[in-house]
Amino acid sequence: MSATVSFPVPTPHGPRDVTVSYARVGRGEPLVLLHGIGHHRQAWDPVVDILATERDVIAVDLPGFGASPALPDGLAYDLPTTHTVLGSLFEALELDRPHVAGNSLGGLLALELGREKLVRSVTALSPAGFWTEAERRYAFTVLLTMRGIAQRLPLPLVERLARTAAGRTALTSTIYARPGRRSPEAVVAETLALVGAAGFEATLRAGSTVRFADALPGLPVTVAWGTRDRILVRRQGVRAKQLIPHARLVRLPGCGHCPMNDDPALIARVILDGSR
Repeated sequence: MSATVSFPVPTPHGPRDVTVSYARVGRGEPLVLLHGIGHHRQAWDPVVDILATERDVIAVDLPGFGASPALPDGLAYDLPTTHTVLGSLFEALELDRPHVAGNSLGGLLALELGREKLVRSVTALSPAGFWTEAERRYAFTVLLTMRGIAQRLPLPLVERLARTAAGRTALTSTIYARPGRRSPEAVVAETLALVGAAGFEATLRAGSTVRFADALPGLPVTVAWGTRDRILVRRQGVRAKQLIPHARLVRLPGCGHCPMNDDPALIARVILDGSR
């Protein structure tokens, strides 16, 4: 079920209402899914039905991405603001310390929510924040290039490219190891989401100094990395394990930066196992 919810978030100039779009399906313990920068909640579509057999799944469009409006004036796209917004979202949806899984930016946000004790477990797929400065600059350059290309492509051309496996590869091979598996409709929709992401540049600016460095004691943590991740290289997973020694580090063979599409059964199993 797709829906929106609005709720107040404190700012230095008084509370501001934030609106978030989300989809909710399934039954069981609550599990919140957070996408990466420039993406939208439909990134999780390949795994949602599997997860929903055992979890109450809430897939969220982060503010300024997907169908969620941009943050109001007075709220920044930085980590403190975002985990405040997500904490307020949990309250609005009456979620008491849900499990959370995130990809890329969403993985970093999931870990931040764990640091703030707002969730009961974290599964982070290729999370941001474990990079060296050179790796961060490389990733940001790739992301900005992807957005620039998407902004310049006329919609009819995107639709034509999406009809063929070769065209879908041209459009999405940076994030998927198996881009031919993505449906034409999904490729068009996520290209439009990348173009329309109001929070893209501000989120990148806020992320330029981010490094995750908390061991998250007492919290179940899974960090998983695709062996064919072309944006955040997999050695960052080893770095994450060193910083969070008790975390379960999972290798995702043949998967790219957004592994949910590359191997849905494997990713669903990793998330379910990590949210017991």
